[in-house]
Amino acid sequence: MAIDPKKTLDAYQAERGEFRVVEVPPMQYLTVDGAGDPNTGQEYADALAALYPVAYTLKFALREQAGVDVVVMPLEGLWHAADMESFTTRRDKSAWLWTMMIMVPDEVTTEMFAEAVEVVETKSAKKKRALPALPRVGLKTLDEGMCVQTLHVGSYDDEAPVLDDLHHRFIPESGLRMTGLHHEIYLSDARRVDPAKLRTMLRQPVRSIS
Repeated sequence: MAIDPKKTLDAYQAERGEFRVVEVPPMQYLTVDGAGDPNTGQEYADALAALYPVAYTLKFALREQAGVDVVVMPLEGLWHAADMESFTTRRDKSAWLWTMMIMVPDEVTTEMFAEAVEVVETKSAKKKRALPALPRVGLKTLDEGMCVQTLHVGSYDDEAPVLDDLHHRFIPESGLRMTGLHHEIYLSDARRVDPAKLRTMLRQPVRSIS
């Protein structure tokens, strides 16, 4: 049976209605940077269309070359904007900047990554299927360290009150300060799950004020 890091890593554990401080280890991700509304922007759709084929190609390569069978991890995103209130109050998605990501095992090397991108490029060319974001797919390590996270159940548009409580109450009252980018982990497939039942981990890197 394939290994599922969501079930073994503490960094992927969160409860609804609870803010929890957790130490997130350095992890390796496939990434694509972009900007704009994820609901309507072609750039966002192109990013996902490039990420997933590379992730699945790496999964099969790992199983064949290293004997390591790991599930393809859920989509994740780092989000920010010039005015962070666009997340917690106005929700102006057109102003959002993002990095969409899929975590991959440490066994994935830069050589394996390059080979996977080449395989995807070759297959897409044979199928005459354009993947404009494929050249922008990268392999990067993210070291977030201390974070506060919680589980949100419901529509993405209903996250604002949770984030406001996290940013303006829990973090300062805990003697912490925000340091990194707002991080979301999408545990549900938005194409198949009712918006009211979507499960999303919300994570914010922090550091102690003292």
